[in-house]
Amino acid sequence: MDEAKAELAASRKFGIAWLAPGEEGYPARLAMIDDAPPLLAVRGENATLMRPMIAIVGSRNASGAGLKFAGQLARELGEAGFIVISGLARGVDQAAHRASVASGTVAVLAGGHDCIYPPEHGDLLTSILDHQGAAISEMPLGHEPRARDFPRRNRLISGAALGVVVVEAAHRSGSLITAHGGRAGPRSVRRPRLAARSARRRHQRPAQAGRNARHRSRRHRQRCRTDHGAAADASDQRARQRAVRERSARA
Repeated sequence: MDEAKAELAASRKFGIAWLAPGEEGYPARLAMIDDAPPLLAVRGENATLMRPMIAIVGSRNASGAGLKFAGQLARELGEAGFIVISGLARGVDQAAHRASVASGTVAVLAGGHDCIYPPEHGDLLTSILDHQGAAISEMPLGHEPRARDFPRRNRLISGAALGVVVVEAAHRSGSLITAHGGRAGPRSVRRPRLAARSARRRHQRPAQAGRNARHRSRRHRQRCRTDHGAAADASDQRARQRAVRERSARA
């Protein structure tokens, strides 16, 4: 009992509210999953957590085109009235958060609210909270995130969202764990591979573009030579056939 009182007192000093399913600020969709946390540590704007959310997740080592695509999508979702929810990780997560700070975004933490990971995203979290955003965690204060905590965090991301967008995820990555969580629940999963591929093509290096152009030119010349050779062979065959017919007529 004393430990619980101490935890609640420390949480109040940190601006954290512990909410149960059904209370204002506990995302309604999150309460629908089978293993919904009985208590959720919430910091920030409760009203933001009650609005429709879309999750954007992906690789921590995403390409420049992937980061740009994630940011553009997050901005457009914010303009359409959605809250972007993600895991505050490096790569795609931070790109989605930064692009949607103005419209509202939710960071889901793997550790306690005083154990931000990665540490360099502490300023990003502060900016999120300063702009009517929110941060949520099921872990107590002082809990340092461990490897097994990230899949648990990912189920909160997919559980709270209407849908999950995956950008440049590696095989068996945490992003795909999030996506599988979305498929298991009443929500959809989108993998914009074609859009990301088109973005990579648009932003490919000039040297690579030049090599591609030369390769296409060589293939075109080869096809032309092949076509000309086939036409010459056909012409020779027709000439031989005419000569045979003329000899037969004279005979």
